[in-house]
Amino acid sequence: MPEDGGQKPVAGGSEYPAIAVVGPTASGKTLLGEALAGRFHGEIVACDALQVYRHMDIGTAKPSARDRERIPHHVLDLREPGEDFSAGDYQRFGRDALRAVVASGHTPFVVGGTGFYLRALIDGLFVGPGRSDVLRTRMRRIVAGRGAARLYHALARVDPQIAARLAPTDAERIIRAYEIYLLSGRTMSWWQSQPRDRLQGFRWLKLGIRWARPELYARIDRRVEEMFAQGFIEEVRELMCRFPRSCHAFGAIGYRQIMAYLEERSSLQQAIEDTQRESRRYAKRQLTWFQSDPGIHWLDATTGLDAVLHLAAEMVSRFLA
Repeated sequence: MPEDGGQKPVAGGSEYPAIAVVGPTASGKTLLGEALAGRFHGEIVACDALQVYRHMDIGTAKPSARDRERIPHHVLDLREPGEDFSAGDYQRFGRDALRAVVASGHTPFVVGGTGFYLRALIDGLFVGPGRSDVLRTRMRRIVAGRGAARLYHALARVDPQIAARLAPTDAERIIRAYEIYLLSGRTMSWWQSQPRDRLQGFRWLKLGIRWARPELYARIDRRVEEMFAQGFIEEVRELMCRFPRSCHAFGAIGYRQIMAYLEERSSLQQAIEDTQRESRRYAKRQLTWFQSDPGIHWLDATTGLDAVLHLAAEMVSRFLA
């Protein structure tokens, strides 16, 4: 796509236009978001729960340095892998980034696959109970001794709606969801249904990329193979030398499989296949989340990404007119 044929954002009343480009892993949303941002004088606000961590580049498919020089990117590399980063943190950084982009006269493109963060950004977060160090310590001991799956099954009994959105290995989010229930007697899904602090001053066009499931899974498998070929193992090896095994990096898909390989608990082929399988499962959860949002305009990618880019550009052009 050309980079000089776009429009600068203009306020529609008191609202500025913003575009979200979402979809499951390996669907092509980064390519689409960067192409649109290049054409329409845009800047990208990343919406990814792992790209906020430094040193986690290959395994999170983080935009390259060249891409980040060509198009400004925001909400990347904000924390070390051992530090906490919550949806509330994302909401704050993301909203600040949106305001900075429009203040510069550009169009914000929110690009990523973490649906909960996108919801936090636009719709706001529920006002639920705070954190309990006592409960968290107790639950982390359960995870350390018996695995995250045990706590996940307990959560699924009381809040199946939230459990369906989480991986059984996602210990920190499982702990938070169960902590909310134990502290308040209400589930996280109940809290999320309550009125929230919705973002003001923006109107949204949400675009999603949809593939036929077999083709999406084939794209995921190829993506994983490419990551391993690009030096994913060395990235994890370096992280293992610098950070404790309890840090967030080693719970992420791909990172934990490679750590198992480097600790000789699995073969390289098993690490690759396990990463592919877990990535496909993650994509399924992403689709379940995004398909619950009636505001997303889905673009059929079965005819190829070039057709998607053309259609998306037409939609964005009309939206900004």
